[in-house]
Amino acid sequence: MNFENSQKVKDLQEKITNFMNEHVYESEGIYKKQVEEGGRWCIPQIMEDLKSKAKSQGLWNLFLPESDLGAGLTNTEYAPLCEIMGRSPIGAEVFNCSAPDTGNMEVLVRYGTEAQKEEWLKPLLIGEIRSSFAMTEPDVASSDASNIQGSIVREGDY
Repeated sequence: MNFENSQKVKDLQEKITNFMNEHVYESEGIYKKQVEEGGRWCIPQIMEDLKSKAKSQGLWNLFLPESDLGAGLTNTEYAPLCEIMGRSPIGAEVFNCSAPDTGNMEVLVRYGTEAQKEEWLKPLLIGEIRSSFAMTEPDVASSDASNIQGSIVREGDY
């Protein structure tokens, strides 16, 4: 497999690196302070400001392989961009590329009904809302995957 990045990816790497250097790293302290002042569930204004800047520079929804709703990148093309965004604890969210939103948007794009896409996918894609993830298992009250239990029972000749 050829792991040489295409010119498109190299250009995005440069743009994201510059954006991170010019805006994101210096905003980490402001973000932390705003969260401390506003409480756990606040939406820090600095994050909304950064999202607006990223969106205006076309650095938005870089994921979503096999969809015209994202940047049109494959997972292999997207991976080096994640490496750059992941250098900051707030990096991925700035570009609308953070979990669990990305995975939830992928599920909605591929399997959602038109009504679900209208109600949930569109607002997620524009950054109006965030989403969540929940995992349930019988007798295990946790979203910690290490607590998942399983069993296997032979039935018949198979």
